[in-house]
Amino acid sequence: MSEPSRVAGLVWNDGLPQLEWSAATPRTPLRLGDEIAFATGPDRQCIGIWRNGKRLGCPTRTPLAATVHGPLCPECQTMDRSYSIAADTRLDDPREFAVYLAHHGSRVKIGITAADRGQARLLEQGALSSAFLSSGTLAAARRVERLFTSAFGVTDRVASPTKRTARLSPPSAAERADDLQGLAKNVSTLDWPDGQTLRTLDVIDHTPTYGLPAGGIQPGHTLTALAPYAVISGRITCQIARDLYLDTPDGLVLADTQLLSGWPLSPVDPDTAFTAATEPIAAPVLPQDALF
Repeated sequence: MSEPSRVAGLVWNDGLPQLEWSAATPRTPLRLGDEIAFATGPDRQCIGIWRNGKRLGCPTRTPLAATVHGPLCPECQTMDRSYSIAADTRLDDPREFAVYLAHHGSRVKIGITAADRGQARLLEQGALSSAFLSSGTLAAARRVERLFTSAFGVTDRVASPTKRTARLSPPSAAERADDLQGLAKNVSTLDWPDGQTLRTLDVIDHTPTYGLPAGGIQPGHTLTALAPYAVISGRITCQIARDLYLDTPDGLVLADTQLLSGWPLSPVDPDTAFTAATEPIAAPVLPQDALF
């Protein structure tokens, strides 16, 4: 019997989120307004790592706990990071890399992406607005990133809970653009490294792509650890980064698709009731501190 195709994660391609699978299965596009309904299979397993254009399955098919946010066992995580740009373990990549500023509502981060990926990296991170600063070599991009973090206190990471809280009541697109433009003006004070060429600053508002209302979005419940044969169903009202906001008969549910990774999923009738476990989301106290 062949191994079932399992969810490997959610990726953004051509401005659209798509479920990626562990086997040679076409990606499943997810669109705003879609009615989706999937049932989990009997177990959750590590799906292995992506290397040189193909997926290498986990050699031990290690079971994954239902609470894990991600598709890899510890051993495969170690292998994955050994060949990772994000982990600074792959510094000889000859491709062109772009340095960007990403506005996440209450925080601005600086980051790096392969230039040929365009906006995909920003959409996968859930940036509300973004702008590219420069492009060039990977080594120089890392120097620019370190310059910004040390000179202006700009972070290179924003935690998912911080991003989700900011979506409850985000600053306007104009305010976000002002923040990014103001920060970008500071490049003239830096000892700019060779190997990265400044680009014309063009701030992009990503919220229309996500379906995120200007006034924010406030789910009542969040998906928790899945169980075998649980059903996730509802209408997609917003999709941002790896999160789906599903309109269900019991209200708006926030579903982190990383909780789906490693499970085999099967489509079921769209009218099938939502049976996956959820928990209420406590109303957070929105931060009042300054952006920087």
